[in-house]
This record gives sequence, C-alpha cells and structure tokens, in this order.
Amino acid sequence: MRLKVFEPVLVVGQDKFSNLDIRVRVKGGGVTAQIYAIRAAIAKSIVAYHAKYVDESSKNELRKKFIEYDRTLLVSDPRRCEPKKYGGRSARARFQKSYR
Repeated sequence: MRLKVFEPVLVVGQDKFSNLDIRVRVKGGGVTAQIYAIRAAIAKSIVAYHAKYVDESSKNELRKKFIEYDRTLLVSDPRRCEPKKYGGRSARARFQKSYR
C-alpha cells in the first residue's frame, strides 16, 4: 500500500518534487480509503502548485500524465452512502407486506 502513496511521485518523476515539502493529515474512513485520499491530495496539490507558481503548460502536462496513468488521482469518486428511509430496514429494502 505504501507504493500507492508514492504513485504521483513515480508518475511525474522526482525532479518535480525537488523543491516541495508535503505534509498530509487524514481523518475518518478506513486505511485503504485514507491511502487513496493521500495520493489524490498529493497529485492535486502538485498540479495546483505548478498552476500558481510555475506555468500553465507544465500544469497541463502534469494533468495529462496523471489522467493518462489513473483518472482517480485527480477526480474523486462521487458515490456516497445512501441514507436510510422509513418503511424498511435500509435505504432501498422495504419491510415485507403481510395480507393476513
């Protein structure tokens, strides 16, 4: 799983990270979800850094590399847990109907 965290560094190359200091703090979720959140945060922050402090062409180049390697590095998964509703034990399941 440690390799998953270093994927943004491996995809782009260490020369882009030479003058950067990265600290990430994560809360909530499981271990795997936290690892995927860290790698997404690192990738997004590198792209944002290059957009603000370097130039637009290098930002577009980095973005293209990340999306080509794995789209989830820059785009998060929008699926969330559906809330429970009344009339059943979960979000979609209903209690059984009895006729007698």
